[in-house]
Amino acid sequence: MSKKSSTFAADFAPMSEQNHYIVDLKRLPIGTHLFDFQLDSDFFASLEKSEILSGEVAAKAVLNLREEDYQLNIAVQGTVFVVCDRCLDPMPLDIDANDEMSASLNDAAELPNGEIDLSWLAYEIVSINIPIVHSHHPGECNKQMELLLQDHLCAEPDPEN
Repeated sequence: MSKKSSTFAADFAPMSEQNHYIVDLKRLPIGTHLFDFQLDSDFFASLEKSEILSGEVAAKAVLNLREEDYQLNIAVQGTVFVVCDRCLDPMPLDIDANDEMSASLNDAAELPNGEIDLSWLAYEIVSINIPIVHSHHPGECNKQMELLLQDHLCAEPDPEN
């Protein structure tokens, strides 16, 4: 079997025409395939119940398809905007992460239509790399909200609570 390498801008017969982030493993030739794509603000806005408000994230995927299995590495790098837990204003978070997965092609038969949605996998990598608590650095929160929060701080703990 020959190794074939492709780039996102090159021919993508194995990619779905409706969603260029979907790779059809059944039609993809054996070999290494490279995919470069963006998760932009429109992408994040299209997701329901996502804590990500917007962002620009570059994603690179390397898919090594072999006769019996495949290995996929996805790297993401960019900035997303989430709500600050303290002042409720949008705040930027830098994302720089990657993940690797592998599976048998027998497992791929269980995938819907034998396809992998690279955008969803990249989104999951971004999502799990967002801290549980996200707040601006000290002094960067919305000043009006900071004043409201200061008005409600307890100076001394109430011994009965």
